[in-house]
Amino acid sequence: MANANLLAIIVAAAAGFLVGGIWYGPLFGKAWQHEIGLSDEEIKSSNMAKIFGITFLFSLLSAVFLGHLLAHFETDFQRTMMISTGIAIGFIAPAIGTNYLFGRKSGKLFAIDAGYWIVFYAAMGLVFALLGA
Repeated sequence: MANANLLAIIVAAAAGFLVGGIWYGPLFGKAWQHEIGLSDEEIKSSNMAKIFGITFLFSLLSAVFLGHLLAHFETDFQRTMMISTGIAIGFIAPAIGTNYLFGRKSGKLFAIDAGYWIVFYAAMGLVFALLGA
């Protein structure tokens, strides 16, 4: 895996996961919940351990691939942040936007979800910039 830093990968995954907890919790949780039409009862009746566990595995997968990508470049702080946030801005946000356009989802939901992914990848990039890719 191109000399990727295992500690940075784990910490980056945890940072992205933490961003999700804050983003979809106190920051935008109620607005997001309203936009997707999810009731408090539906949230309470779901298997949150399963949801959080799989979500962390997805965060770990994202961190592995970001770390692997960054390990192939001569990076400094600015380049690491540009690559990590560029992935979200250039690939993830347009993909979400396309799906939401065809799914007739709101612009507000797009802003919440795309914003989350930009901050998610920025947080992981920050970890890689500080700990090394």
